Amino acid sequence: MTKVFSASGDRIMIIAGTRPELIKVAPVACQLGRYDEVRVTIVSTAQQADLLPAFLGLLDTEVDYHLGVMSAGQSLNALLSKTIAALDLVIAEVQPNLIVVQGDTTSALAGALAGRMRAIPVAHIEAGLRTGDPANPFPEETNRRLISHVASLHCAPTRRNRAELVREGIAPQDIIVTGNPVVSSLQNAIQKSQSSPDLDVLLENLKGLKPVVLTTHRRESFGTTLDRNLRTLRAFIMERPDTALVVPVHPNPMVKETVQRILSDSERVSLIEPLDYPSFVRLLQAAWLIVSDSGGVQEEVASLGKPLLVLRSVTERPEAIDAGVAKLAGEGPGQLEELLGDCDALNKWIASIKPIANPFGDAQSSARIAQAFVDFLTGQVQQTRAVQ
Repeated sequence: MTKVFSASGDRIMIIAGTRPELIKVAPVACQLGRYDEVRVTIVSTAQQADLLPAFLGLLDTEVDYHLGVMSAGQSLNALLSKTIAALDLVIAEVQPNLIVVQGDTTSALAGALAGRMRAIPVAHIEAGLRTGDPANPFPEETNRRLISHVASLHCAPTRRNRAELVREGIAPQDIIVTGNPVVSSLQNAIQKSQSSPDLDVLLENLKGLKPVVLTTHRRESFGTTLDRNLRTLRAFIMERPDTALVVPVHPNPMVKETVQRILSDSERVSLIEPLDYPSFVRLLQAAWLIVSDSGGVQEEVASLGKPLLVLRSVTERPEAIDAGVAKLAGEGPGQLEELLGDCDALNKWIASIKPIANPFGDAQSSARIAQAFVDFLTGQVQQTRAVQ
């Protein structure tokens, strides 16, 4: 490992390991690049090594450290311990003044714990999201609760998230409502939208049809729930000859095997490789209906003006439900079938969805977060000088 910056200035280490993390930290890293006194180090744990290469173009700088923490069949505990150990070596070398983690992944929890054990302040982007159910989503709900009680600075996307943190005993002065930087990334992706030959062919083939876009990868959906959801969607497409299903298939073997087994020989179903972010946004823009268990997609649909059926029984992002752009499809037998089966209600709801002001933030969210980091570090310096 090689040091990538001088020792002068405040050193901020940003940790990301998954595609959603990179999408959300990228605009924050770009904003931090505007501060001459800040030196940013970006560490990729490569928790989603197969998905990250297509997303690295979101950064105006290179990832400084790549950690190989993934191995086939390892447990969550093994992944957590391996990631903490790998991050500890980087932290000892870089000696950051602030460690930044995003969301609720194992990488985020590992970064928060590794920083805390080195007595380095931790800032948490996307703080305060809660379902109230430790098993749903798992392990994300547990991860983000633990991070909240390790972090020194909490960047809450919404006032609702801030209230959740206060209820859990987090000091109000340590919480800043910033919005979610995904809104900045989404707008940037729309502006950067460019031709992709494979996607262009796919969209051309979908002309005259109503595309239904499916993304699914959540651990709690594995097994019978995933099997049932895929069979329900296949039946819906078969019964509606004016529709087509497009599935960017997640590389997780549990997802990939089930999707291939149930959908590979289905009529008007396209199974495609994961897309880079601008191309994925283009696909969402072309959708008639989106079906997903993704948290990020819940945040994106408001800006895109697209209807979303959320493949969950509860969500930590109720703002999308409240705004009317998303509906919970549940995880129990018959719930998704019921929503898709009421054609009149479904068509009426889909026709009513239009782009709205995103309840999760605006284009300035990443700038607010970057400024919060700088203000926090300035305050830390002032406190140190006062003690001296």
